[in-house]
Amino acid sequence: MAQASDAPHPIEYASSILDGALLTIELALLSLLIAVLLGMLAALGKLSRNLLARWLASVYTTVIRGIPELVLMFLVFYGGQLLINDLAASIGYDDYIDIDPFISGVITIGFIYGAYMGETFRGAILAVDQGQLEAGSAYGMTRWQVFHRILFPQMMRHALPGLGNNWLVLLKATALVSLIGLEDMVRKAHLASGSTQEPFIFFLAVAVIFLIFTSISVALLQWAENHYGACVKRETH
Repeated sequence: MAQASDAPHPIEYASSILDGALLTIELALLSLLIAVLLGMLAALGKLSRNLLARWLASVYTTVIRGIPELVLMFLVFYGGQLLINDLAASIGYDDYIDIDPFISGVITIGFIYGAYMGETFRGAILAVDQGQLEAGSAYGMTRWQVFHRILFPQMMRHALPGLGNNWLVLLKATALVSLIGLEDMVRKAHLASGSTQEPFIFFLAVAVIFLIFTSISVALLQWAENHYGACVKRETH
């Protein structure tokens, strides 16, 4: 009984779990930024007239979507660490270099979901009336002007549902980073459950927080879709 009374109360870990939740959101948002940039490049590459660009983009989207996320996480974290240290040793740097789990997680998740975003953007670009792009070029617009004035606003209307789905899956995928040592929300829940012997309480709390994040995301995405839908109605009337 004395040992049980000495065990920390679960409420003592509330601030730690919340800190982990903030780290999870930071990880997800930075990963999303990388994924969107890579996805746009992949989409433009697959639609390019350049054979090499099309081939590289196709290999990227096909290979990455065919490998489990956890395997890629381990490959980047452990394989990248070996590669960096081997390169450092080859130039005479003998100190061991550790890869930060946060950086590794951001790069890996962004790289993975960039492949999915690429397919989403590709479909959205193809859904835009090509005649409008040709008209923009005919009026003397540069490629960049055609992209950000005509193509981008319209493709986003078509891309939003797919982007929203990818974001929700990406958000949940951040839990994988706990397996390489990052003290995110899941990792902190695991450590707290080991100290208190209350795993159900902590992982239930994590599940609730993820549901809150998801609910907020769904509401924001719905607002964005309605906003773009209203713009479409104004343009067509």
